[in-house]
Amino acid sequence: MKLKEALDNKLTKKEKKSFTRAFDMIGDIAIIEIRKELEKKERLIADKILELNKHIKTVCKKSGAHKGRYRRQKLKVIAGERRKTTVYKENGVRLRFNVETSYFSPRLSTERKRIMELVKSKESVLVMFSGVAPYTLVISKNTKAKEVFGIEMNPEAHKFGIENIQLNKASNVQLFLGDVKKVIPKLKKKFDRILMPLPKTADEFLDSALMVSKKGTIIHFYDFLNDQEFALARDKIKEACKRAKRKCRFIRTVKCGQHAPHVFRICVDFKVL
Repeated sequence: MKLKEALDNKLTKKEKKSFTRAFDMIGDIAIIEIRKELEKKERLIADKILELNKHIKTVCKKSGAHKGRYRRQKLKVIAGERRKTTVYKENGVRLRFNVETSYFSPRLSTERKRIMELVKSKESVLVMFSGVAPYTLVISKNTKAKEVFGIEMNPEAHKFGIENIQLNKASNVQLFLGDVKKVIPKLKKKFDRILMPLPKTADEFLDSALMVSKKGTIIHFYDFLNDQEFALARDKIKEACKRAKRKCRFIRTVKCGQHAPHVFRICVDFKVL
């Protein structure tokens, strides 16, 4: 039985219109959105989720959007075990983290697999804004990359990232805590592939990405844009290349999921010439 059917006789017509049946499952934690009109029924909804999904042990509700420099989202446990730490499995990788203190999106698993399949043997890869290390470990575990570096400024996410390296026995991953703009000059090396998975403000770090790129480097630049404005991402890249006196060739633009009505997370893959 589906959640909507299980709640059919429990909600009024007005409540059904406000009900959002979709929810994220991260490991054994379900994260749901409860609109104000349904707050009195949140425990009922959460209990039904636990009843219908035996592998889920905790249900949390969103108490706001991702915000702040660490992209944290306030969550409230409304049913099940009172915890916010879980282990999530994806693309042969296990990731342990706190769903409230570390940004993570299970909806990007397909995109992480896409990038993984592009990585060539013996590449040096840099993941900017590496979080709890999903990109770094998916690449490390499933490719013949020479090395994978990750930079993250959230101390909590970085701590889990280090733990996840050990959990997955990854020997070619190095993680650095700090601001990308400050860490990159200290690396003193160039990379074959650079990932920039910070859609809202990644353009502010294009100069840093170009600083550690070389001829032939592939950069994956992420952005949130209206479906009629995808060309703006390329304009940002062109401007950064002009400042750095570099040339580039665009390879492809990929939709990585919908962020809001008519607004998509996109990735522009381009090569530095």
